[in-house]
Amino acid sequence: MTRLDDLAAELQATAELPVERSAARWIGEAEAVATDLTQGDPDPETVARRVGHVLELLGNVDDTGHPDADGHVAAARSLAANLLEELPDVSR
Repeated sequence: MTRLDDLAAELQATAELPVERSAARWIGEAEAVATDLTQGDPDPETVARRVGHVLELLGNVDDTGHPDADGHVAAARSLAANLLEELPDVSR
C-alpha cells in the first residue's frame, strides 16, 4: 500500500460514519481526488497539485460531528502535508 493509498483510505473510512452534512461534502470531494490519484501512475507534478487540492478541501472541515471521523480527517491532513513536503519542488 502506498502513501496515496493510505490518504485515500483515511478519507474512505469516514464514509460509514455519521458526519455533519457540510463536512461530508468536503470530505467526499477530497476522497474522490485522493482515490483518483491511486489509479495509474500520475507524475509528481500531478500528485503535488492534486494532494494540494485535497488539503484545500479538508481546510474547509472544522468539525465532522464524530470523533472517529475527526481522527481520520486529521490523519489525512497530516499524510497530505507530509506527501507535499516529500515531493520534488514543482509548481503547485
